[in-house]
Amino acid sequence: MTHTWTLLERVGAVAIVTLNREPKLNTLTPDMLDELEAHARAIDADRDIRVVILTGAGSRAFCVGADITQWAALEPLDMWRQWVKRGHQVFDQWARLRQPVIAAINGHAFGGGLELAISADIRVATTGAQYALPEASIATCPGWSGSQRMVRLIGGSHTKYLALSGQRLSAGQALQAGLVHEVVEADALMARAQALAADMATKAPISLQLTKQLVNAATGEDRDAVLEAMAGALAASTEDAKEGIRSFTEKRKAAYAGR
Repeated sequence: MTHTWTLLERVGAVAIVTLNREPKLNTLTPDMLDELEAHARAIDADRDIRVVILTGAGSRAFCVGADITQWAALEPLDMWRQWVKRGHQVFDQWARLRQPVIAAINGHAFGGGLELAISADIRVATTGAQYALPEASIATCPGWSGSQRMVRLIGGSHTKYLALSGQRLSAGQALQAGLVHEVVEADALMARAQALAADMATKAPISLQLTKQLVNAATGEDRDAVLEAMAGALAASTEDAKEGIRSFTEKRKAAYAGR
């Protein structure tokens, strides 16, 4: 597919995905969700990519949420089928990527943009970035994990403050709440994100990916698939697994040794 509103580039073992709708503050559209999904599939399938950076174009906004002109006219069932459900599918893909994901938050992150940022594993942000869940002010609710993944990340109290008041958190408040991990000056953001990514890329990639999956499972992120995938991989590495395949192809009873 042709990627119009998002960019994917490679710098060694690091993939950088950029939301590329700067004039509209990188607000999300259905086409952008499709492109983010395609990028996630490509990254997950690429064994040479070890770390991912997700950022936005420009200096004003990482992403200020969903483009209201894209969903305001939808009927209730279409809102569910085409917008809320679709966003969850894409954000879940990003949260469950094998590789660690660093969100380089280059500006404001509101609504769906904040929900996208928290699908990343690590968040580095600029000093001028602000954070908000403003959905109640336009008579809707957080729809892309703001009431779920956000609670697991910063707790119910902080999440209620954001979602019920609509207040914006400053960079310092976000850091204190655990919403972001590091705050840097705007002109140092990508350098810091790339330095983190480059350092992580020198570590054993399978260990990084397994550790990410373990922590995800502990927080309830795709727990069933994580446990079954790890169990299946362990079972496949045994001598009994080789014997099982041999006995099947040789049409004989397997002689398992428990190794």
